[in-house]
Amino acid sequence: MNVPKTFGSLVFNETVMKDRLPTATYKAFKAAVLEGRPLDLPIANIIANAMKDWALEHGCTHFTHWFQPMTGITAEKHESFITPTVEGRVIMDFSGKELIQGEPDASSFPSGGLRATFEARGYTAWDPTSYAFIKDGCLCIPTAFCSYTGDVLDKKTPLLRSMAAVNKAALRTLKLFGIESAQVTSTVGSEQEYFLVDKKMWAKRKDLVYCGRTLFGARSPRGQELEDHYFGMIKPRVMAFMKELDEELWKLGVLAKTEHNEVAPAQHELAPIFTSTNVASDHNQLMMEFMKRIAQHHGLMCLLHEKPFEGVNGSGKHNNWSLATAEGMNLLDPGKEPYKNLRFLVFLAAVLQAVDLHQDLLRISVASAGNDHRLGANEAPPAIVSVFLGSDLTNVLEAIAADKVYESGAAEKMKLSEDTLPALTKDNTDRNRTSPFAFTGNKFEFRMPGSSFSIAGPNIVLNTIVAEALDEIAGKLEGAADLEKAIYGLVKEIYSAHKRIVFNGNGYTDEWVEEAEKRGLLNLKSTPEALPYLSSAKNEALFAKYNIFSNLELESREEILLENYSTILSIEARTMLEMLHKDILPALVAYGLDLSKAANDKKKAGMKPGLEVALGDRLSVMSAAIYAKSEALVAAIKETELLEDSLAKAKAYHDKVLAAMEELRAEVDPAEELLGEKYLPYPTYGELLFGVND
Repeated sequence: MNVPKTFGSLVFNETVMKDRLPTATYKAFKAAVLEGRPLDLPIANIIANAMKDWALEHGCTHFTHWFQPMTGITAEKHESFITPTVEGRVIMDFSGKELIQGEPDASSFPSGGLRATFEARGYTAWDPTSYAFIKDGCLCIPTAFCSYTGDVLDKKTPLLRSMAAVNKAALRTLKLFGIESAQVTSTVGSEQEYFLVDKKMWAKRKDLVYCGRTLFGARSPRGQELEDHYFGMIKPRVMAFMKELDEELWKLGVLAKTEHNEVAPAQHELAPIFTSTNVASDHNQLMMEFMKRIAQHHGLMCLLHEKPFEGVNGSGKHNNWSLATAEGMNLLDPGKEPYKNLRFLVFLAAVLQAVDLHQDLLRISVASAGNDHRLGANEAPPAIVSVFLGSDLTNVLEAIAADKVYESGAAEKMKLSEDTLPALTKDNTDRNRTSPFAFTGNKFEFRMPGSSFSIAGPNIVLNTIVAEALDEIAGKLEGAADLEKAIYGLVKEIYSAHKRIVFNGNGYTDEWVEEAEKRGLLNLKSTPEALPYLSSAKNEALFAKYNIFSNLELESREEILLENYSTILSIEARTMLEMLHKDILPALVAYGLDLSKAANDKKKAGMKPGLEVALGDRLSVMSAAIYAKSEALVAAIKETELLEDSLAKAKAYHDKVLAAMEELRAEVDPAEELLGEKYLPYPTYGELLFGVND
């Protein structure tokens, strides 16, 4: 495969536009994108015609406005290019109006009460900042999605608004340093973790089919204890999947770069190169879609749930975030002397202030039923938001706070061999994998998002809160007689006020939980605990100020997330009961009867049936306890479903239903360990985690 030639071959990108558009049209298009202006219809018509011709040459017969509703996945309604003629024939046509605006039915997408179900009309609007592409023989046009009344119903619109907000605030800040830039863009590289299991085994597990995670399952004798899977040799079957995935993503212009085995058995990761946040968000949606699709080509199923298996690591999506100018300047690059890099110190201080003031929003941006299982489970960051800076940057800020000059030491060299190996340059600080928000050289790694998440949500929050902090800082520094003195003074003020958010230690310990409480940091352990903060007066004012969400749109999102949480737990609880009544209890009864028959046969043969009687009695006691717990779960579901208030229902699902599910599982899993192999109703953890053969 010729990668440079293939890369982006299914994308209507800059190269294609330059080749196919008149120079004046291309320049008008670029100017409109840079300035955030709508395109004139005559210009749109020229672009649409060129886009259509290009798509037809690639075998397309249809186009779609590809959008991202509040379901967390993408949506598309395909329209053919055909237009009838008076002669009874058809021509292939695509107008600028069709390019710019579409009208899908919006009635069945989540709206959180923004409109009634019978109010079906919705609109999609072309996002020219993200290239059109071809998928499955259809021209896909990335679009925003709104209701008939103009209320935002998607994830792309607020993301674009947040990028505009941080761009404006960052440009304002850069002017303090005499830096004129065409644009500042938030950039993201999202590391995607996932599991691969055998498709035939997956199909035998109702919990995996319906819920994406196992609801029952005794731990395998071997899990990840040997730590031999991490960065280990990739199995040929998995390697074939990765190869095909890379090739398909490269055609779509997705910068798939790094792939490896992760910590847990059957767990893997794919990481792309940084790009603008909007494009990165689109690409991550494509990445997840193609992972699921291509896995099946190889007899596999891709699991994107945050915690598919109890007792082994779950999957996250590390969101590596930074700010860069159009000219290529990384605004979070500290340089060789961070203490003297005034521009960097200002942007660093803005991030610290933003994260401290808006811990709640960052936690909410990663809140879900699935991610609640992962956060704080000694494999992912805790639910407490904190910032890791490392010793070097922390010492810089401590020196500024103490009005001292910081002297950085020379980079340390590590010599691994006297003769053979070259000396290695040691970084100024280690990485902290227990930190939710860690500085990693020239970016911040937000490690709390779950593997199934759209990265739009976390980045909407990051862009907006940093924009607010930058605006406040710029307002204080503009007009300063001595800018350098004013910057050091303001950085001192911000660090002193917000240093509680900085923590460089082990986030997994009980001591940190106690320390965080003393510092006044939030510890929102569950989604129902976190979501009420979303529509607080503070957050409503923030999002309204930057035109990200209206108060009504914000409240609707809280409602959607609460309903989603309750719905997921309802599906999981009912799946548990179905598996129990149709699979697990019949297996226990069958084994018990066979043990009883074996005991009688032994008696007739003059033998003592000690084992059979003891094991049968034990399983009988277990079965009775399991049934009692299942009845308790049934009662908890019935009681919870009577609640009408969405927050009360979500809390009840967490406090009562989820608790009853955990108690039921605690009885079932030990019983599974005692079942004979032929009675096992579904593939075990050992088979699932180690069942992807070569």
